[in-house]
Amino acid sequence: MNGMADWETDWEPVIGLEIHVQLATRSKIFSGAATAYGAAPNTQACAVDLGLPGVLPVLNEAAVRMAVKFGLAVEARIARRSIFARKNYFYPDLPKGYQISQYELPIVEGGRLEIRLEDGTTKVVGITRAHLEEDAGKSLHEDFHGLSGIDLNRAGTPLLEVVSEPDLRSAKEAVAYMKKLHTLVRYLEICDGNMQEGSFRCDANVSVRRRGQHEFGTRTELKNLNSFRFVERAIRYEIERQIDILEGGGSVVQETRLYDPERDETRPMRSKEEAFDYRYFPDPDLLPLVLEEGFIESVRATLPELPDAKRERFVYEYGLSPYEAEVLTASRELADYFEAAEQASESETKLTAHWVMGDLLGALNKAGLEITQSPVTASMLGGLVRRIGDGTISGKIAKQVFEAMWRGEGDADRIIETKGLRQVTDSAAIEKVVDEVLAAHPQQVEQYRAGKEKLFGFFVGQVMKATQGKANPAQVNEILRRKLG
Repeated sequence: MNGMADWETDWEPVIGLEIHVQLATRSKIFSGAATAYGAAPNTQACAVDLGLPGVLPVLNEAAVRMAVKFGLAVEARIARRSIFARKNYFYPDLPKGYQISQYELPIVEGGRLEIRLEDGTTKVVGITRAHLEEDAGKSLHEDFHGLSGIDLNRAGTPLLEVVSEPDLRSAKEAVAYMKKLHTLVRYLEICDGNMQEGSFRCDANVSVRRRGQHEFGTRTELKNLNSFRFVERAIRYEIERQIDILEGGGSVVQETRLYDPERDETRPMRSKEEAFDYRYFPDPDLLPLVLEEGFIESVRATLPELPDAKRERFVYEYGLSPYEAEVLTASRELADYFEAAEQASESETKLTAHWVMGDLLGALNKAGLEITQSPVTASMLGGLVRRIGDGTISGKIAKQVFEAMWRGEGDADRIIETKGLRQVTDSAAIEKVVDEVLAAHPQQVEQYRAGKEKLFGFFVGQVMKATQGKANPAQVNEILRRKLG
């Protein structure tokens, strides 16, 4: 790489993503074998998955429902008639010698997904198609000392391959699109989105062209990118690699490349196949998939409130900022948690949002936990916020209560009572402490009255220290200003 800093002025990247969404069915797409992750190798591959003689595939209705659900969510056309084809190629983890996929007539065509860019603007990314197919097995190289092992547990697992239009123009846009799609499939509950387990993987098609040029350049395909960070780094590297070649007078070769995260580079894997290399033809063992309107409408009735609609509702219903709404709707589980906590807080909405986004998410991140694993339930957090709102405890004391709740010591009310943390709101009692503090610091009082107003914070701190943080801060401020005035 020559490290050019200004290629953006001369070159434009063109990026399209193919995202493989592993559907959350309990059995495989054409057999009754289990799809559970983590089983011992080759214990979840049946005769159908292996393509043994005499077996016939039977389509999993749940996978079809999930594909239709996705298509409706992205405003796509649901094909009333679609075809399964055989995609022929030889590879050790594909025992049949072909993969059952959809080619000319996919179940979902067209569609759109709106992404939000870093500068706050939005962009609509077209979705070309989404088709059903089966996954292949997995080759294992680490433990065999010069040999490869084959685990066929994943063979036949249902996938929905979502193909975008080449509408993305930077690595960051590609990541924004991928994250939005990741959020959507989890909202729809059609995929767990676990990238470490391979439930959500990405292939990126990358090319570059001179700014103002209409024709696309020669593209390369980056295979099996399984983290947002690697997607961004791999695409950025590939863009600069292609520009270096073109500016050096060379030509980009159409090929499939792998990304090496340790070296932060892409390297050739194989020459890029075209459709004719796979010799697609309709699978003779599977009838065309015909969907009736009643089936499609029954799926439509199961659609949840989608992320964009939920974010907009959080803004107008709860009065949250667009940023707050964006954070709190990042996952369906987090949005549900916030709404349950807000209700338990008795409509202390802003304060609830502050605590969910701040202390709660911070603690979860530190502990490496998901929102569904939080030791502080939504009702517990709402109860804590309610006690801040009604003046029972101060915000500072609330942090002690939260930590105790996190440790499993009970709900807010129990902790407040057992630890004696109830806020002092008796004006006479606070005034007595204020008088004692002012009497103990005559020099500072004189300096304050002489114009050194920064000392006001010192007096507040002394009063709070004397009351072990239990005095109502607003009352402390009011009484101090009156006494010092």
